[in-house]
Parts: sequence; C-alpha cells; structure tokens
Amino acid sequence: MKKVKIVETKTSRDLAQFLNLSPADGVEIELRSDLNSKIIEVVKVRGLTHAEVAKLASTSRTRMTALLNRNTSEISTDLMLRVLTALGYRAKLTFSKAS
Repeated sequence: MKKVKIVETKTSRDLAQFLNLSPADGVEIELRSDLNSKIIEVVKVRGLTHAEVAKLASTSRTRMTALLNRNTSEISTDLMLRVLTALGYRAKLTFSKAS
C-alpha cells in the first residue's frame, strides 16, 4: 500500500503553489471559498431550506444542496454571486498588491 503524504497549507496562495497552480488560481480559490462560507452562514442564520434558497436564486435544489455542502466543482462563481444577491447581500472586492 502506498504511503500518503499529508501536506498542510495555511493560505490559498500556498495551496495553489503546492498544486502547481498560478497565483491567479489561488486568488480564485480564496474568493470562491469566501463566497461559499458567507452563503452557508446566511442560510444557517436565517434557517432557510435548500429548496427555499434555490427558489430565491432561481436555481435547482440539487445545485443549492451541492453549494451548501461545499461541493462547488460544478458551481460557477456567477451562481454563487447570484445566490448571495438573492439573500440580500452584495459582494465587494478589495484589491491589494500581492506580496
């Protein structure tokens, strides 16, 4: 049996570098993770069902369930922003120079 090496990264930039991805991919990972976390938080606080959020955002319950379970490989950033908007929030990007 092949031994698995566990690697821990602290930032999306470190994760992207470990996976041989571009720095832009690291930023995208971080952005999508932040959007996903906020959506999950708002849905939980409001006590909404997956079906209720899906209806608000004009998407399917199946896609909403995937999003709320952090299975976002088939979920676009556009849909995440649409869900957040349907929940009454606006995303605001802040730019800073990479170090």
